[in-house]
Amino acid sequence: MEILDPEAVFRVVDLAGVLANGVLGGAVARQLRMDPVGFVVLALTSALGGGVLRDTLLQAGTPVALTDPAYLFAAIAGAFIAYLIELKGKWANRFLIVIDSFALGCWAATGTSKALGFGLEWLPAILIGVATAVGGGMIRDIAVGRVPAIFGGNTLYATGALIAAIEMAVLYHLGLRNVGMAVAIVSAAVICTVARRRGWRLPGPGELSVRLPRRTRSKHSGSGPTEAGSRKKEQGWPRPRFGRLPRPRSARRNPPEPDGDAAPARR
Repeated sequence: MEILDPEAVFRVVDLAGVLANGVLGGAVARQLRMDPVGFVVLALTSALGGGVLRDTLLQAGTPVALTDPAYLFAAIAGAFIAYLIELKGKWANRFLIVIDSFALGCWAATGTSKALGFGLEWLPAILIGVATAVGGGMIRDIAVGRVPAIFGGNTLYATGALIAAIEMAVLYHLGLRNVGMAVAIVSAAVICTVARRRGWRLPGPGELSVRLPRRTRSKHSGSGPTEAGSRKKEQGWPRPRFGRLPRPRSARRNPPEPDGDAAPARR
């Protein structure tokens, strides 16, 4: 039995994620030296993008970010925090990493919980949770002309959201919604923070390679057309060779006699 109202916990966690993502959007605006309008726009995009994407995919009517004024106020508050306080230095960078990881866990938990509440199966609910967690940051990066960080080259981010969404789905089915919220948030925060600290990344396309052993050709086996084709593929595109044409045999057997004027004197 849940001690606290799951709906109230959901709203508090959702608003906490909005505030944290608003600060992150404002931090990007400060990095790009934008004016207050840019701070507000990036904060709203970063803070409300994931929730709007979640509610749109779930077809839950008008997104809650547009019906509940608290969401807009939380996003704008995050923008003004980033506008008034210069988050610069080692400790400020650590603070941004922590709140980014915290917001990731909040969105993964609320997205998965809301999708399960609408009757979706566990796999689509997990996908909705991950999309909610990374959607706001992805839209923010596209708005400022950047390749979204979740597409690679960064430390574990979407992986933390995936783990948090899976934990939330398991505990939701066990009837522990509030416990799932707490576990998902803590797990995502710990995984993403440690990954930033240790530099953990997913392997790139060239870092994992499988080398198959080469087949040794027998001495007595003939070289058929299949083997010749495979040999050409291994050696690459053949380069043309330009050599001297061989002289005909008749010319080698009967060389032409020189002219009388140029002939050497015979002894």
